Amino acid sequence: MVYLTRHEHFNAAHKLYNPNWSEEKNTEVFGKCANANWHGHNYELMVTIKGAVNKETGFLMDAKALSAILQEHVCEKLDHRNLNLDVDFMSGILASTENLAIGIWKQIVPHLPKGVDLHCVKLYETPRIGVEYFGE
Repeated sequence: MVYLTRHEHFNAAHKLYNPNWSEEKNTEVFGKCANANWHGHNYELMVTIKGAVNKETGFLMDAKALSAILQEHVCEKLDHRNLNLDVDFMSGILASTENLAIGIWKQIVPHLPKGVDLHCVKLYETPRIGVEYFGE
């Protein structure tokens, strides 16, 4: 089994806010991240796939093809967008980094070629805060 990781980047705004809670409760739980005027992050995305090496190409998957999948199905949907308002796959979902990583996973899986599996989505919202998601 070989693992290949592709690193991408996007910028996006969001706010953490539970509509079932009062303003006070949202501020208590989410602090500055519940700011009514939003806030943004420079996200770093690392996507790791796994599988067997193709004997003819020597690749698990062409890294450019993986990048194209990530650009079309993830970065173009997220870059310079408001996660709460502009991103279809985040509609109705609290825009935490954890939920975003799960949403990104779901965007990638249908587009991977046969024999290539998604191993991990690692997403950093800051250099010191990130999540890893390995599927359900």
